Amino acid sequence: MEPRAGDESSKNGNGSANLHHHHFMGVEMDTIAPRVHPVVAPPPRTTFKKFKCRLKETLFPDDPLRQFKGQPCGRKLFLAAQYIFPILQWGPHYNLGLFKSDIVSGLTIASLAIPQGISYAKLANLPPIVGLYSSFVPPMIYAVLGSSRDLAVGPVSIASLIMGSMLRQEVSPTKEPLLFLQLAFTSTFFAGLFQASLGFLRLGFIIDFLSKATLIGFMAGAAIIVSLQQLKSLLGIVHFTSQMGLIPVMASVFHRTSEWSWQTILMGCCFLGLLLLTRHVSMRKPKLFWISAGAPLVSVILSTFFVFVFKAQRHGISVIGKLQEGLNPPSWNMLRFHGSYLGLVIKTGFITGIISLTEGIAVGRTFAALKNYQVDGNKEMMAIGLMNMVGSSTSCYVTTGAFSRSAVNHNAGAKTAVSNIVMSVTVMVTLLFLMPLFQYTPNVVLGAIIVTAVIGLIDVPAAYGIWKIDKFDFVVMLCAFFGVILISVQNGLAIAVGISLFKILLQITRPKTAMLGNVPGTDMYRNSHQYKEAVMVPGFLILSIEAPINFANTTYLKDRISRWMEDYDYDAEGASKCSGLEFVMLELSAVSAIDTSGVSFLVDLRLALEQKNVQLVLVNPLGEVMEKLQKANEGHNLLRQDRLYLSVGEAVASLSSSMKPQRPMADV
Repeated sequence: MEPRAGDESSKNGNGSANLHHHHFMGVEMDTIAPRVHPVVAPPPRTTFKKFKCRLKETLFPDDPLRQFKGQPCGRKLFLAAQYIFPILQWGPHYNLGLFKSDIVSGLTIASLAIPQGISYAKLANLPPIVGLYSSFVPPMIYAVLGSSRDLAVGPVSIASLIMGSMLRQEVSPTKEPLLFLQLAFTSTFFAGLFQASLGFLRLGFIIDFLSKATLIGFMAGAAIIVSLQQLKSLLGIVHFTSQMGLIPVMASVFHRTSEWSWQTILMGCCFLGLLLLTRHVSMRKPKLFWISAGAPLVSVILSTFFVFVFKAQRHGISVIGKLQEGLNPPSWNMLRFHGSYLGLVIKTGFITGIISLTEGIAVGRTFAALKNYQVDGNKEMMAIGLMNMVGSSTSCYVTTGAFSRSAVNHNAGAKTAVSNIVMSVTVMVTLLFLMPLFQYTPNVVLGAIIVTAVIGLIDVPAAYGIWKIDKFDFVVMLCAFFGVILISVQNGLAIAVGISLFKILLQITRPKTAMLGNVPGTDMYRNSHQYKEAVMVPGFLILSIEAPINFANTTYLKDRISRWMEDYDYDAEGASKCSGLEFVMLELSAVSAIDTSGVSFLVDLRLALEQKNVQLVLVNPLGEVMEKLQKANEGHNLLRQDRLYLSVGEAVASLSSSMKPQRPMADV
């Protein structure tokens, strides 16, 4: 494209003829034969190349294959093995110094994992031993496949709660314990299959639909529900509701006052106070993290000793009972892929898989950022998915990276995933030799451990930050929170996700538009609402569209532009405030994409404006937009050389010389 407006004026008359100026709103505009830079279309590409590029950016934004370029075949095989098994990356460089740090952190998190594993299994309505099984096999697998150095793997409270509540809606864990266990293992398999599939197909962006506001509200609501469920153990109630909502739980608590046990309440308050105190100390002084990390195991040991010595089980304090010794028995023969419960286990696996995957990746990325290394999200999905699939065949239920254990692992100085192996070996020793010691462990202490663990999920400062930044996100957070505590865990999550999707649709169907004005003394044009000093240019309506133009928003944009034109000509009282409009200028720098409906919208807009003797001017259409407009330009004159510019400043300067004489604008 050659320079346009201003060329003819330079050929006529003497040199002083070029020195004419326009004055508006106290701003002087020089129209001396402005230099106009051409708008260049992107290089032509075939449809296949476009599809390939789009697919690559969607599924491979990190370009994992770039490390294989230019490498010999043997090197490629080694790099592929390293990619699949991250342990091959750091394993050859492992040394005794790293092992010293990992063994300390591994033993520390094992002291937390053992009581938490037993507690979370009971939260999922599963035999306590299953919680220890789930702290043995999955960490071993993750150490080989995972890419995080700090993630401590095992059962987590939220996934345990969701699995237990969803399965209990159709199967009673007390009346049909074997069937319930089979469904739990099968749900774990489907959770792992779904997680691994997301990683293998590189569809991890799906979990991004769980926004920060949604997760904060969901976690806080789930933490309260989990804590309320522990009232059964903390009060010694025998007959407790199977429902999860706040109202049914509280009704059950106060309708069963006759079952309350003062001995249980006393012990529960003592150990709950101890655990909360150690947590507070560790939060105030992070170097004393080991106090809160070891407190659950110390509580289990002390309470078990107390019950054994004083025969407290005979005085209303319920205990775990005898636990099976030995390592994980195989459970692949217990997986049920047929029958009337297939839909239930698929749904349970999907929801628990999404929640545990989101928690695990979020925790891994958090600690990776603190230590300045990268965590590959897709590798993590495959690692977590495969460990759950294998776990379902070795008597384990859903596991992921737990925040509390990972924080302890990080603070204890973990250097590699070997800390998970150390924890796993410690749990193995416990399973083989120490199980009889847990026979007299009181359930009330397990309930206190769960309450202490989940209380950290209530993040009040983060909620306040959301309130300050985005009120709509705060509403989403509240919907997740109240949906969980008043309806159910899964329905509360669904409501929050639905509202978040509604927000996205609202942003797509109602894109932001802004009127631009000139910043005095410059050739910059900015939002006149944001920059009060920016002034309108007589005869120009300069609008910025700040979203892709597609079928969902073309009707809105047409109506909005019409309203901008009306606002330009008349003030709020209906009085004329400026001269006639000659140009509607659309600044398209923020329009990243356009579809056929969007192209038709621009064509129709140009025709409608021409009937009013107004010209449509396009400014800086981006690559894909320019390409589609170019293909649709035949017969539509959308890309006329004198109606297409690289910047608003160049467009105004070039077009001003061809404008009709303007009468001054009234005071605005």
